[in-house]
Amino acid sequence: MRITPASTPSLEDLMLRKIKTPVVAALCCTVLGAGVAGCDGDSLENWDPFAPATRTADAAPISGTEKIDVAGRSVNVSCSGDPEKGRPVVILMHGGGDGLDKLAAIQKTLSKQNRVCSYDRLGAGASDQPDGPQSFSSTGKILTGVLDRVAGDSPVVLAGHSLGGLIAARYAPDHQDRVKGLVLMDATPSTMVDDIKKAIPESATGPAAELRAQNLAIFKGENPEKLVITDGKVHSAGNIPVEVIQHGKQYLAAVPKYGPRLEQAWAAGQRKWLALSSGSKLSTATDSGHYIYVDQPDVAVQAIERVTAQATRQAHGE
Repeated sequence: MRITPASTPSLEDLMLRKIKTPVVAALCCTVLGAGVAGCDGDSLENWDPFAPATRTADAAPISGTEKIDVAGRSVNVSCSGDPEKGRPVVILMHGGGDGLDKLAAIQKTLSKQNRVCSYDRLGAGASDQPDGPQSFSSTGKILTGVLDRVAGDSPVVLAGHSLGGLIAARYAPDHQDRVKGLVLMDATPSTMVDDIKKAIPESATGPAAELRAQNLAIFKGENPEKLVITDGKVHSAGNIPVEVIQHGKQYLAAVPKYGPRLEQAWAAGQRKWLALSSGSKLSTATDSGHYIYVDQPDVAVQAIERVTAQATRQAHGE
């Protein structure tokens, strides 16, 4: 999960140079998915996401990739598949350092039976760069603007990987009017900052200390997306269908000394997401690392289709 500009070495590269272990590099990238994107500029602070005029259900449906305006910012979106009345629009949400291009394969598969859209957060892919620090509140406003354009008044199912899962899980409880299902693919835990501090103590030395320091700096917003990370409780989104999928290949356990703690914390974080709904379930992608939708795409596709079908039945009172 790369979140450094192309002009500078990626964190994967930095960790490989210092520790010479791909597993630790993957860990660094996994943990970095704990941020949340948005923009705190004046245009967003003064923008009312609930104003009736913002929903554009009557606008021409997007087919392919297109840049849309959200509160004066350019946001890159991609949509495919045919809309079906009463059936939720699936919104794919990428992890930290990725973009909608990485979701292209799974979007293509899902669009055979669903209307599917994805988007680049501010600071990611082809969307505008953020003007300043980003927060949960502001990224929610950006997401609302995207949903207004690509889904209108239709219900949505949010399917997020890592950082995208964290954003989706934070957004859904306050938007139960439109979010009717969630799929979290190895989503960043809700207490990632505290988890990394406990898993790798301040007394750690050597590469572990460097890993801890790098991640804590990124949690404070020292990354290209300017994501400021805050821990928080998991709030209920009602009884919507929720599927939480965790990785099965325990690569974090291979980190010297502190690996097992990191794996335990990550697994505990996945279980905490079950509090999102009375209709939550947890499963494991046994042959997958962090990128479940890449390593085991069928697992991700089937979960998204199940949740979408359940959300459709609930909408129809079945």
